[in-house]
Amino acid sequence: MAEPKIFELNNGSMQVKVSNLGCTILSLSVPDKDGNLGDVVLGFDTVEPYQKGLAPFFGCIVGRVANRIKEGKFSLNGVDYTLPINKPPNSLHGGHKGFDKVVWEVAEHKEGKHPSITFKYHSRDGEEGYPGDLSVTATYTLTSKTTLRLDMEAVPANKPTPVSLAQHTYWNLGGHNSGDILDNTAQIWANHITPVDQNTIPTGEILPVKGTPFDFTAEKQIGRDIQQVGLGYDHNYVLDCVDVKDGLKHAAKIKDPKSSRVLNLWTNAPGMQFYTANYVNGVVGKGGAVYNKHAGVCLETQGFPNAVNTPNFPSVIVQPGDKYIHNMLYEFSVE
Repeated sequence: MAEPKIFELNNGSMQVKVSNLGCTILSLSVPDKDGNLGDVVLGFDTVEPYQKGLAPFFGCIVGRVANRIKEGKFSLNGVDYTLPINKPPNSLHGGHKGFDKVVWEVAEHKEGKHPSITFKYHSRDGEEGYPGDLSVTATYTLTSKTTLRLDMEAVPANKPTPVSLAQHTYWNLGGHNSGDILDNTAQIWANHITPVDQNTIPTGEILPVKGTPFDFTAEKQIGRDIQQVGLGYDHNYVLDCVDVKDGLKHAAKIKDPKSSRVLNLWTNAPGMQFYTANYVNGVVGKGGAVYNKHAGVCLETQGFPNAVNTPNFPSVIVQPGDKYIHNMLYEFSVE
């Protein structure tokens, strides 16, 4: 059994620490407008708190299926499957021991101008209730001075299975210990969301954001309308806009007014869960920093939540012989 370790990717202008436990990003340091490096990721200094379950999905890759599956049930080719109800009344982020809680194998670790690390995991048939063996790889690469790329792939061996991975980092561009993100601005390249019921399961509708507190089609402060959406944002945005780079769609742009740090995110996924850390409460993180509600923002590009039970959503079922491919590009800058 592989041990959880911490690895570094460093290209001289950006430093990332990742662990093979859950493919977790523990820290990511990028310069602000004055050239000062700041760590913009919520997390812990060591792997132990992650092992102990103290992280509310800080920095990890979640799967086999990200987000919620209604009542932990779905049917596929006439077979009924039952998943752990780890967030009653639903199954969340792969179950009790999802991909975030397992130790992945380190397949490759390259240094140099474009440092990268590749993690591999083999998920067994029946693991957490999911059908079929699944081979998963995730590669983090520093593709330019201040760009991190993540490439995820999954190949089912013998049975069709739902696959929808998500990268669950909590970002705070002012620095992980700088307080809440309510004065940050966000722009999301999405004209629609999938509204949810009282158990945060999508109703199946796809509704326009225009004229609602969910509208981030133009840059606006995250905190501006947040009081109107209950605890905060925790919603799947339909990435339906046309701005494309390297075959990836522009998903979101976050900006911190004080440091002037900017994050632009690009992806090939159909949706993005926009989550404002509504349930983070007094978590003691790196260097003793205390993380509270709205201490970060998650940009979880993914398949739509509960797609397995919602015929009008894009399918997340992958057939044997096919390959699930999910790419993300995190571009940091100052402006």
